[in-house]
Amino acid sequence: MKAKHQRLTLALAALAAIVGAGVLAVSALGEQAAYFYSPADVAREGVPVGRAIRLGGMVEKGSIRRSDDGVTILFTVEDGPARTPVEFRGVTPDLFKEASGVVAEGRFRADGTFIADNLLAKHDERYMPPQLEGGKHKTETLEP
Repeated sequence: MKAKHQRLTLALAALAAIVGAGVLAVSALGEQAAYFYSPADVAREGVPVGRAIRLGGMVEKGSIRRSDDGVTILFTVEDGPARTPVEFRGVTPDLFKEASGVVAEGRFRADGTFIADNLLAKHDERYMPPQLEGGKHKTETLEP
């Protein structure tokens, strides 16, 4: 076989491998490519009980309740008309508060409550760390 034919065969094999990998990736993702489900998605499509997903939306105002044990937090995630009750046991992120964005990782219980294993607080593009708010920030100098 001539060198020209070897290069052509190798190029075609590489192209076939790339196309095959792309087809496998797309078929594996399917419709699960969403970063998280919103409460409206859950209401519309449903999610199997016990399946690990991410639930995202806004923490409903007035919905945060802390249990007597001191570590369990109950709140509601909303996105317009749809609402989903969430239960989380652990330490919440600093940015977690009412009327702010949240992504909860966990599973649904049979009663429709989302049991979160992890909370990720979201902020908008206007977020400013407390240390820099209002132009007041401390700078430390290290002495040699």
